[in-house]
Amino acid sequence: MKYTAPPYMHDVLPCKPAKDSWLHSGRWQAVEKAFRDCCRLYGYREIRTPVMEATELFTRSIGEATDIVSKEMFTFMDRGGRSMTLRPEGSAPAIRACPRRARCIWRSTGVGKTPQDASS
Repeated sequence: MKYTAPPYMHDVLPCKPAKDSWLHSGRWQAVEKAFRDCCRLYGYREIRTPVMEATELFTRSIGEATDIVSKEMFTFMDRGGRSMTLRPEGSAPAIRACPRRARCIWRSTGVGKTPQDASS
């Protein structure tokens, strides 16, 4: 059996491929750096969320009856008996992470005031 990447998925490797030069990791890194630099100019900073989250995070935000929840999410029970899901999209985890760090983000970007700042 020959193992290949899944359909429409590609490996991005550090060596230059014979064809499809966009699959070279150096090119991807250059594009990502340009994007990060542009975002920094406008006060945005990178956020990375875990690759898996509690299933409830996605069922609450997407809705339990949607195709994403019923067909496109990989859900499993962890050793602690919690329902966990591999992240199908990044919006819900980013929103989940923001309230914990909102004070840091607001102060570093100068956008808005935290509730504690507004009362003082």
